[in-house]
Order: sequence, then structure tokens, then C-alpha cells
Amino acid sequence: MGVVSDTHKHIVNLSKAIAFLTAQGVDRAIHLGDDYTDVDETGIQGIIRVPGVFCDAYQDRKIPNRRFENFAGWRFLLSHTLSSHANDLPDDPKPEDLLKDKRMHVVLYGHTHIPDIKQEHEVIFINPGHLKNEDKKGFPPTFGYIELTINILIVRIYELRGGSIFKEEKFHKP
Repeated sequence: MGVVSDTHKHIVNLSKAIAFLTAQGVDRAIHLGDDYTDVDETGIQGIIRVPGVFCDAYQDRKIPNRRFENFAGWRFLLSHTLSSHANDLPDDPKPEDLLKDKRMHVVLYGHTHIPDIKQEHEVIFINPGHLKNEDKKGFPPTFGYIELTINILIVRIYELRGGSIFKEEKFHKP
């Protein structure tokens, strides 16, 4: 499964990331917001997505800002942010509450542009980074790759330029 976030109209970079992931045999992709409609310009179908907090779609009650998905028995929360945001709609689930209730195994999020993989209190947090040419936080353009079975989750964050692994972790289901 491929994961991208914060493409910010960098369609060429998004296309390169998707091409790399497709070559790895990825059969599912997720866009975690901020210009999630960028995928429409790539012609790729079937991408699961949530809008970013500054996208017009974030204020559309018909489009979920946070989603739960189940992949190979793992419960995922897809959200642009890791915590509540001032632009949230009144009925949006609050990530803080969901984390307290341990309603998921994995949280996929973006917003910070900082690529990261970590585990806290049996929850795995994955931020694939951003796909901008340059970013003021100093991180290169990156994207995520997740390989999963019923009991094992392997996560790699790749640098767009050169395709080297930025970070990699392996987890066992609690």
C-alpha cells in the first residue's frame, strides 16, 4: 500500500512517487490531504483519500475528514492531522479521543511535512512526509510504503529523489 501526503500541486512529484510504488507492486494508495485532488490529475483510480485542513472539501459534510479503514485485520485511522484542528467540523471524530479509546492499530497522518514512523502505547503512527520540491522544515520529498499481513506491518518511507529508504520499521500486531 502506498501513502502520500501534502502534495501541494506538485503533480510531477506525485506521479513519480506513484510510478515507484506501482513498480513495487502496490495495489492500493492513500492520500492524506492538502491538495488531495492532485491525484485526479494523475489519472490514477481508486485512491483512498481525506482532505487537508485548508482544502475546501474539509468543510463539506459529505466528505469525511477522518476515516477508519481495515486492511488485513489492522484498523487504520486516516487523518490529515494527528490532533483536532480549528477547521474541524463539529461532528468530526477527535483523534485524541480515538487514541484514548485505542480504536485503531495504525494512524496515518500528514500536515507536519515531517516524515516519521513510531509506536506509542501499542499504536503505530506513520507520516509519509510531503512531496513538495522544497520545504521550509528541511526534509526532502518523501512518501510511504506499507507491506502488511495479518500479524506483521513493515513501513518504509522513501526519498523521492533517488528512491533511497529514509526510514524503515517493522511491527507485530499487539
